[in-house]
Amino acid sequence: GRFERPGHRVTADRTVHSRGAGWEYVHIAIDDHSRLATASVLPDETARSACRALLDAVRHYRRLGIRFVRVLTDNGVAYRSRKFGRLCRRLGIRHKFTKPYTPRTNGKAERFIQTALREWAYARRYESSAQRTEQLPDWLHRYNWHRPHASLGYLPPVSRLNSLNNLVGLH
Repeated sequence: GRFERPGHRVTADRTVHSRGAGWEYVHIAIDDHSRLATASVLPDETARSACRALLDAVRHYRRLGIRFVRVLTDNGVAYRSRKFGRLCRRLGIRHKFTKPYTPRTNGKAERFIQTALREWAYARRYESSAQRTEQLPDWLHRYNWHRPHASLGYLPPVSRLNSLNNLVGLH
């Protein structure tokens, strides 16, 4: 069914970028209700990095007044690790997995990845991976606060938050 409030479920995934600037692993999280997204660029896709990305996402969403209760991930080794499972339990987050070999199960995350590749990672030629990574926070800001989303009635994701009036100071 539809997610009626922010934090009901956050979807997570990771993707690999290359093409001139080098390789990095981008772990993403997107709130299922609002479509607010965050991403962590990390050196690998180990359990440790997946845990770090989850903690980064939890902190990010808490600053926005969102406390999520479930996380949906793909079936990558890092997300299936005991370490990631323990962290989810410690944080009180219910961990669910997508159906194997069925990316549409995690469609919002997959769509976000396509958008990030087109509008951020490959939108221009970067001199280095570091330069590309430096541009990520600005792009995420535009995506979350200014970019219209067809699925949200051409409003930005931040418009779906109940605490919008409290967020104006963050903008």
